[in-house]
Amino acid sequence: MDVTARELDLINALASGLDLCDAPYAQLGLAVGMDEVEVIERLTELRRRGIVRRLGIIVRHHELGYRANAMVVWDIPDSEVAEIGRRLGQCPEVTLCYRRPRRLPDWPYNLFTMVHGKDRQTVETAIAAIAEREGVAQHPHQPLFSLRRFKQCGARYGRRLAAAE
Repeated sequence: MDVTARELDLINALASGLDLCDAPYAQLGLAVGMDEVEVIERLTELRRRGIVRRLGIIVRHHELGYRANAMVVWDIPDSEVAEIGRRLGQCPEVTLCYRRPRRLPDWPYNLFTMVHGKDRQTVETAIAAIAEREGVAQHPHQPLFSLRRFKQCGARYGRRLAAAE
């Protein structure tokens, strides 16, 4: 799918994120010479064409006071993992849930859930509550607490995308 140079400028500006302000699309438009209406129209069109699939949010948990983060790895029977994954993914304490293949013999885990909290004890309590409430406490699981913080950022695109203009 071809992308115009103007659309590519918009995509690249959007990759830096939206400002937290009353009119984020108008602010984005200032960076690329578009008004708010044009930004919204072009993003709608890019989405319709499948070039932009979604707009997501990156929450900087640490800045919000969430100092403890654990990826909880679960060893769930393959026949149950889809159903249990759906349930765990709907838990309010879980911010991320996905399935991955096991890497036997060293890595038996096939379901991953992320839990954030203000401190380690809060996260451990939340994990225990999830396991009990959702009836999965009997399945082997392990919280892997973050030791380092990495900067998370959105997608980055270069001029290598085909420009039709």
